[in-house]
Amino acid sequence: MQRRTFKTALGLALTLAALSVPQLAVAQAWPSKQPIKLVAVFPPGGSVDQVARIIAQPLQQQLGQTVIVENRGGASGVIGTAAVVQAPADGYTFAVVFDTHGVNPSLNPSMPFDSKKDLVPLVLVGTSPMVLATHVNSEYKTFADVIAAAKAKKNVSFGSIGNGSLGHLAMALLSKDAHVEWTHVPYKGGGPMMSDAVAGHVPLSIGSVFVTKPHIDSGRMRPLAVTSSKRAADLPNVPTIAENGYPGFEAPAWWAVLASAKTPPDIVKRMNEELNKVLKNPDVAKKLDAQGIDVMGGSVVQASTFIDKQMNIWSKVVKDNNIKAD
Repeated sequence: MQRRTFKTALGLALTLAALSVPQLAVAQAWPSKQPIKLVAVFPPGGSVDQVARIIAQPLQQQLGQTVIVENRGGASGVIGTAAVVQAPADGYTFAVVFDTHGVNPSLNPSMPFDSKKDLVPLVLVGTSPMVLATHVNSEYKTFADVIAAAKAKKNVSFGSIGNGSLGHLAMALLSKDAHVEWTHVPYKGGGPMMSDAVAGHVPLSIGSVFVTKPHIDSGRMRPLAVTSSKRAADLPNVPTIAENGYPGFEAPAWWAVLASAKTPPDIVKRMNEELNKVLKNPDVAKKLDAQGIDVMGGSVVQASTFIDKQMNIWSKVVKDNNIKAD
């Protein structure tokens, strides 16, 4: 009986060892086999594309392997992320995602992947405040003016980069906190939204520092408040929404790098280390700062905790406000 038990245990151990050999071989050979692909899950020109390209060059130098940025836009990042989930989990295909990744599961009931189970965050690249802004000749001189107009039942409308975007959800959350109502005007991205905002066609806009600050600097837009818990370094004179009487209010834009959850743990660990090294590069930090991004970095666990929290916060807002995707 003891001999049979021993043979069974030995057989199981050998089977497990045999199964681990392919993954071990992949991890040991990585990244010498082929170029590494960073899938930017939005089209060229936007912040996700910029972040991917800023990261790619120093990562290539560190790893001694070509790093290619491939844009796979569509469905608020779902199409590009799905491509990474479906690719071989060998450490050669990664996703660079935006904050829509934390919103998509609650907006899209037929997602082609499970955002929590099928993906592992490698690193939180950084966060950025969103800016509530208005045309320089607008009647709204302060954030308090906006709230007063809404409380007076005036038709206060705002533009965002799209239905179900983080800006849309942040304003929905603020609507509940302030007990006011406003009208949402969704656009197909930051470019169209800011074009209308600068022309005065929509009285308020909410978007990242990346899309808003150039128009503030040109003197055509007036910033009223930022959605971060602290004032933005790029806009130190602009108060937070929390400062305006809504303590605890926070809705940051964010960027992260993800891998398939089936990626060998050794590669996940190595990529986390390499990406943190990239983010500590002064030149990279300077370029990200120019995009209005506060560099974060940190462990896989820290990135997972942050993203899970974002998913939980915004799923409640989507449900409470019955928000539907386009």
